[in-house]
Amino acid sequence: MAIDMNIKVMYLNPVSDSSDDQVFADMVAEYKYPATTAAVASLDSRNVPAAMNHLEYRAYESLIISDTVKAARQASKDGYDALVIGCFYDPALRDAREISGETIVVAPCQASIVTALNLANNFSILIGRAKWEDQMRQTVYDYGYRDQLASFQAVDLGVQDFHRDAAATEQKLQQAALQAVTIRNAESIILGCTMELGFYRKLQQFLRDKAGAWVPVIDPAIAAFKAAENAALQKQFGWTNSRVWGMQAPPEEELKQFNIFQQDYEFGNIIHIPPAK
Repeated sequence: MAIDMNIKVMYLNPVSDSSDDQVFADMVAEYKYPATTAAVASLDSRNVPAAMNHLEYRAYESLIISDTVKAARQASKDGYDALVIGCFYDPALRDAREISGETIVVAPCQASIVTALNLANNFSILIGRAKWEDQMRQTVYDYGYRDQLASFQAVDLGVQDFHRDAAATEQKLQQAALQAVTIRNAESIILGCTMELGFYRKLQQFLRDKAGAWVPVIDPAIAAFKAAENAALQKQFGWTNSRVWGMQAPPEEELKQFNIFQQDYEFGNIIHIPPAK
């Protein structure tokens, strides 16, 4: 069968601060399939704290769950084939999938692991702060990848620190990745934050030079977007959201009765990336 490449994908930056939206829009424009219609959106600052620009703490994450779920519902209404929740904690992923209609929802942690394990037997994750490990480890275990996790390696950087001094960040990532490969026997590396965007290329080459063999380095923002695109294309095979048992969606009649999810969700910011001419 001929594959129709005209798909529609949204990358959701799950905070209301839109200052990083263009960074992700540039990534999407560079890596998307030419025929893909895409958008990068952030959340409504009337509902989510406007100055909150990261989700390093569980308490912060709790404040974006409702809007993330509503955004997934709206993406379905707007005809998006797939949606990325752009945070490595994969916040509200299962909740969003339940309400997303025909829109397939993916997130960076799960997508990056699947990508890494297509290329290697195990992986290490390079995280910013040691604080992140507890929640991310539980997420990896919940996905069933306990035995494939070689290590977490913290580089003592917050979400908004990665691009303040790119050269210093590169050095920290190189040291952590080399330790993962040479000490923890990692066969692949996953960057454990979507704001580590863009560092994978030089890090792969560094590991090639130091380890003497190829070690794939997975950029989670790119991996998640490509997973969303490919999932959108696979809908043409009938591979779309299950709607039985744990994936059963709430009845529309009940949503009307409870008066929930009835109003359109307004994104705080949205950048549209059209198909290539």
